[in-house]
Amino acid sequence: MNRSRSNGDLLRLILAGILIALALVLPLLIGDVQVMNQGISPMHIPAMIAGLTCGPLWGAVVGIVSPLLRGFIFGKPVFPVGSVPMALELAVYGAVCGALYLLQRRRGKDRPHLPMIYLAMVVAMLLGRCAGGIGKVIVTGMQGNGYSFPTFIAAYFTGTWVGAIIHLVLVPAVVTALERAKLSPLDRDLK
Repeated sequence: MNRSRSNGDLLRLILAGILIALALVLPLLIGDVQVMNQGISPMHIPAMIAGLTCGPLWGAVVGIVSPLLRGFIFGKPVFPVGSVPMALELAVYGAVCGALYLLQRRRGKDRPHLPMIYLAMVVAMLLGRCAGGIGKVIVTGMQGNGYSFPTFIAAYFTGTWVGAIIHLVLVPAVVTALERAKLSPLDRDLK
């Protein structure tokens, strides 16, 4: 293994660890108020940043680990009803953001990155919310409860639009800053 590759892997590991820690702490900064956390969805931010900077695999890892670990440490999101569907949702966020951004960057190296980030995020948000809803249906079904389509729409779309806007402002700013500072392993790999 060459030294550059080894340094990139170490940077991915460090960045993923920082992003998992951030996902554990961000809800506490909002006050751990369920309505605020659901509306803003602070744990989603590190998963998307991980996908866009570390690639799809690390994005998925950060997405899966964060809600499960937070659920075990702090009791929120509640296991399995809250943390398992959220782990699926965030894993899809991280993986899809990373895969689409990587694909777009390989195809258009000289094009501006911001539109690529936005496209990857929007697609990831849609697919991630669907994955979270499917996870919620499965978990609530295993417990003998139902999960209706209107509840899904309210929980994953109408109740989270403020968070989606915050994510679309904050995540690209952080990713762009990391790329400019040459701290994005994905960006380093593509050069």
